[in-house]
Amino acid sequence: MIDVATVDGPAGAGKSVVTRALADRLGLEYLNTGAMYRAIALKALREGVDLHDESALAELTRRTRLESNDGRTFMDGEDVTDAVRANEVSLNVRYPANAPSVRENLVEQQRRIGMSKPIITEGRDQGTVVFPDARCKFYLTATPEERARRRLGELEARGETADFQEILRQIIDRDRSDSERDVGPLREPEDAVRILSDGMSIQEVVDAMERIVRSRLTIFNARSPEESRRHS
Repeated sequence: MIDVATVDGPAGAGKSVVTRALADRLGLEYLNTGAMYRAIALKALREGVDLHDESALAELTRRTRLESNDGRTFMDGEDVTDAVRANEVSLNVRYPANAPSVRENLVEQQRRIGMSKPIITEGRDQGTVVFPDARCKFYLTATPEERARRRLGELEARGETADFQEILRQIIDRDRSDSERDVGPLREPEDAVRILSDGMSIQEVVDAMERIVRSRLTIFNARSPEESRRHS
């Protein structure tokens, strides 16, 4: 087993916010794998690449430098953490996410990062495909209605207009697409701790997950009490 904590779950479940907060609290590197696929979609949209052309997406992925630093996503040196959250990107990320050659490339990058240092990583296939031997796994979810409300608030906070029912439809369609895709489908790992976050604050979710991570990752079990306090 490897010293990695994975957080999987459907779109809009709060994985990014919660995992980032958890990583900050524990002093570990945070890897947002969904942002990697979003970055490829963003670049394809910018360059006018045909999103239905897998070979073109694969070539674009091979010439794209993706990095994660302090929880932020960089594409060819540009910080695209906020740009990849645009609604147009959300509507088109399924194309690179469903492309086997794109996923193969990005999964290899994710594993390389995870093998180099203890991390907390989030996505939709981290505990099932990318890190099946992770010591700690979570499945973070919420009802579609709750996720639609959160997404609407996020868009409105950025000044974007959106309709709740349309967002809800998009989320339901995205769930179906993520679960039915042939490569890296959304699955709940059998050995994951399931957290339904409806009615829970970010603080409450992070508190619950922190206790479990500290009990399972050897990096914390091997530390002295003084070292653990410094990283808490």
